[in-house]
Amino acid sequence: MKKLQSHTITQGKHRAGARSMLKAIGFTDEDLKKPIIGVANTWIETMPCNYNLRELAVKVKEGIRAAGGTPMEFNTIAISDGVTMGTEGMKASLVSREVIADSIELLVRGHMFDGVVALVACDKTIPGAAMALLRLNIPGVILYGGSILPGRHKGRDISIMEVYEAIGANDAGLISDQELLDIENHACPGAGACGGQYTANTMATVMELIGLSPMGTAAVPQIDKRKDAVSYRCGEIIMDAVRNERRARDICTRAAFDNAIAGVAGTGGSTNAVLHLLAMAREAEVPLTIDDFNAVCARTPIFVDLKPAGRFMAVDIDKAGGIGVIANRLVEGKFVDGSALTVTGRTFAQEAADAKEAPGQEVIRPLNKVLKPRGGLAILRGSLAPEGCVIKLAGHDKTVHHGPARVFEREEEAQAAVKAGKVKAGDVVVIRYEGPRGGPGMREMLQVTGAIVGAGLSDSVALVTDGRFSGATHGFMIAHVTPEAYDGGPIAAVREGDPITIDADTGVINLDIAPAELKRRLAAWTPPTPRYANGVFAKYCALVSSASEGAVTSRVNAALQQPAVTLDV
Repeated sequence: MKKLQSHTITQGKHRAGARSMLKAIGFTDEDLKKPIIGVANTWIETMPCNYNLRELAVKVKEGIRAAGGTPMEFNTIAISDGVTMGTEGMKASLVSREVIADSIELLVRGHMFDGVVALVACDKTIPGAAMALLRLNIPGVILYGGSILPGRHKGRDISIMEVYEAIGANDAGLISDQELLDIENHACPGAGACGGQYTANTMATVMELIGLSPMGTAAVPQIDKRKDAVSYRCGEIIMDAVRNERRARDICTRAAFDNAIAGVAGTGGSTNAVLHLLAMAREAEVPLTIDDFNAVCARTPIFVDLKPAGRFMAVDIDKAGGIGVIANRLVEGKFVDGSALTVTGRTFAQEAADAKEAPGQEVIRPLNKVLKPRGGLAILRGSLAPEGCVIKLAGHDKTVHHGPARVFEREEEAQAAVKAGKVKAGDVVVIRYEGPRGGPGMREMLQVTGAIVGAGLSDSVALVTDGRFSGATHGFMIAHVTPEAYDGGPIAAVREGDPITIDADTGVINLDIAPAELKRRLAAWTPPTPRYANGVFAKYCALVSSASEGAVTSRVNAALQQPAVTLDV
């Protein structure tokens, strides 16, 4: 191990001032000679997802101390997608990913930690922490807090997804107010992140398969007492990574990114994984484009039967033997590179081989009984999305839709139309000016998609947006249309009644008007007034890149082409 980066802060007579301040809060000379490990905590009291992370951080710090390090805990923010959904507050969610990454980076650069354990849970905290570790390129471990347990209603497992769909069913007169309240009261029984293969659990799967989370840690539910031992182990693992100079970019190679994409494909995971993996790749300086997702998804079947597309909840993965069983299937089918390094120092294949599959489990299927031969995502291009968009293929068999556009300038307008019964079978609901810059913040559309499903229209209506979808979304839904409307993309030129063709079999999404007419409309288009003139949303709008590039706030850095600076651990 090289000279510790933290010694720049803690060692030598000229650092007496720093030591004096640290001694004021209990650190000793002996503590300060050891590797200093930042414990980045996203605990917050605004949601169940991150609620137990303070307790888990205690165990992480115990593991760090036992392994010869000195932990220093710090906090960053988190925004709940589920709580803010369908409101102006939802615009803060994707923006928070950048703030989380920036704040972790600032703390680590400022205090020169030798390694980091990041405790994460709700959606954007996971990629935000990973982006920071890759940007800094230091030893790091991602510890996922864990899933919530299922709720129970009328003898079946339910989650937050069923609440939003029940809202739509209630609006359509299909269930009573009392039934809606009953579902609301039973869907979320305690601490933990949303309970299907929604964005949080998709990204937790990604972190194990890309190698930043130790395999066997993420699937343990948040309130399960086994999570204490998992947390302690992560404290030990970060010390081993520091001593062996095992850095984040040593782990997150292009092969590791392909492994993670295969995990998203095979589990029917969230479309948000496309945004987040592109953003992580940018920080890792690994070349990755949205079209690379097609190649991996085309060769990887869906073999994990999870909500929102399937039958089971995230906790059922734990009962089946954990994400390591998924990894084993991926190795068995030769869908991944088993030689990829993980944070433990062992390879992907070695870690996967240790998984113990529960006898008779049904959630992770054998490869001769897959759910679908092709993975759960596809990238479409065409005259409506020349830079690409994302469709989720898991959970339905429909691949083609042709119908008239129903155009809405923001999510609330579309929600009102669905609620009023104005959206009919065959329609293509187009929601624009909800992209990274147009929103700003690229809101998720679970409120709208839940309403469409609740109204019984999920098989007959398509939805197209330059915004995002929740990981709980299912149905014929297309997101991340680029260029976005705010940047003058073709979606800005769509008019009420225009015919739109979506064909996932051929990878096409077209606005079926004459090219000359589209060109004329775009020439007459004028940019809208920004919705925010100052503050964090205005800064985000000025800096954020296209969704096809991960919606990262890197316009300035890209223009300057500045190389990343690695901390010398």
